[in-house]
This record gives sequence, structure tokens and C-alpha cells, in this order.
Amino acid sequence: MKLSEEQDVIGKVRAALDESGCLDIKIKITEETIFTVEDAARAVGAPHEEILKSLVFLIDGEPVLVLMSGANRVNEKAVLRASGGKKVKMAAPDDVFGRFGFKVGGVPPIGYGARLRAFLDEDLFKYPVVWSAAGTDHAFFPIAPDRLLTITGGVRAAIKKVPAVG
Repeated sequence: MKLSEEQDVIGKVRAALDESGCLDIKIKITEETIFTVEDAARAVGAPHEEILKSLVFLIDGEPVLVLMSGANRVNEKAVLRASGGKKVKMAAPDDVFGRFGFKVGGVPPIGYGARLRAFLDEDLFKYPVVWSAAGTDHAFFPIAPDRLLTITGGVRAAIKKVPAVG
């Protein structure tokens, strides 16, 4: 992605933050990549649990956001139950980029033009701040989970995959 394209994408996230009343939140740019949870944890100096994974899923063909703690994996059946839908699948990276202009590794929780339904992993609320991508794999911002819930219009949900015991 060219620098001007990166600035445009980060600008979409900045505008969404501003429109949500989050003028105080600063987007930070790093030379390091935040492409993976491990990369992001290293770049921002936070544990994996405090890294926000913003994932786009399709529920009955409609895009929704699944916002997860970096340490957790998505339980697709739980997302389906929380949504009341009939069919769920993760959106393909090319589809996310084509529809919204965000590449994997930089997908933010806001900045989509229209508000997407959002489901927030209940584990996010264990932390005072989580660290979110801001549209590219070099831009991020900190946000309190309760504030993230408000600006996304999302719902808290038990959507993590729990390992089988025994």
C-alpha cells in the first residue's frame, strides 16, 4: 500500500473516531508491523490478551464485526447464536479489502461508512484498555472496551472458543 493510500485509510478511521466523539484518542504509527497479534503485542508493549482482533464475518451474507481478545479464537457457532442468523463464515481477505478498503492485519473496529453489527468478546472487558488496528498494519490506537462497545453499537457476547476439557 502506498503512503497516500495508507493515509487515506487511516483518515477513515480517524474520521470515524471523531464522529463518535473520540477526539482524545490518538492514532499511533509504528515502523514495526502489527500484522499478527504477536507483532502487535511487541509493537505496542501489551500482552496478547489486550490486542484487539477485528474480524469481519458474513452472517446470512451480511458483514458483521467480531471483536476478539488477541488470546482468543472465535467460536463461529456462538457468533451465530448471538446474531440469530442461520449461516456464518469468515469473510475472505479480498472481500474485506474490496468492500471496505482494509487489509488483514490492519482491520479496525470502525470506519466502514455504515455501522456494521458488532459482537465483542466478553474477555475484552477484563482490561482497562485494548489496542486496535487503525486501518493498516502500522497504525493503532488504545481504547477502553466500554467505549469501544458504545462507538460500535455492539453487544457483549460469549463468542470465544473454549478448549475441550479432558
